[in-house]
Amino acid sequence: MSIENLIAHYGLAALFVGAGLEGEAVVIAGGVLAHQGLVSLPGAIVAGIAGSFTADQAWFAAGRRFRDARFVQRITRKAAFARALGILERHPTGFIIAFRFIYGIRTVSPIAIGTSKVPARTFLPLNAFAAAVWGSAFTTLGYLFGSGIERFLGKYKPHGHTLVLILIGVVALGAVVGGIHWWRQREAGTDEELGEKTE
Repeated sequence: MSIENLIAHYGLAALFVGAGLEGEAVVIAGGVLAHQGLVSLPGAIVAGIAGSFTADQAWFAAGRRFRDARFVQRITRKAAFARALGILERHPTGFIIAFRFIYGIRTVSPIAIGTSKVPARTFLPLNAFAAAVWGSAFTTLGYLFGSGIERFLGKYKPHGHTLVLILIGVVALGAVVGGIHWWRQREAGTDEELGEKTE
């Protein structure tokens, strides 16, 4: 089976999972792949929306159901968590809609909301609306970015080994972004622990 067929069969599932785990980079890549004709643009948008919505509902549920669990307690000690709660207390509706777009607190925000007094019936529709805006915007951005690449390269469309290299590059970029994000969170957690020990 060719790489084009593999993406046609599994691309949207990969975009769904990636949107929940990695976020913007994967959703933008979905728009680029849609521009290349490897997945449909509406399908890429829906996969991005659904992946983001599902992941944040799961994290909200984890914060609500397992707020006393060790992994949640470890997250609550992060500076980003306190920042997210502070914004949530001042602007609950606006924050639920906007947290996807705020760098540095994107990951912890649905857990923070889950540990708060925000009802699940309030979070669900706002989360769905925000996911729809976010997924549509970043997928479309990737699609338009793909158009820019095509114009820049004189309507060159990669195939075969070149396409494989591009896909590897996209995955590698996602891994680098994810690694940097993990390292920053780890460093922030280490700084907080050192601060607690010196008090």
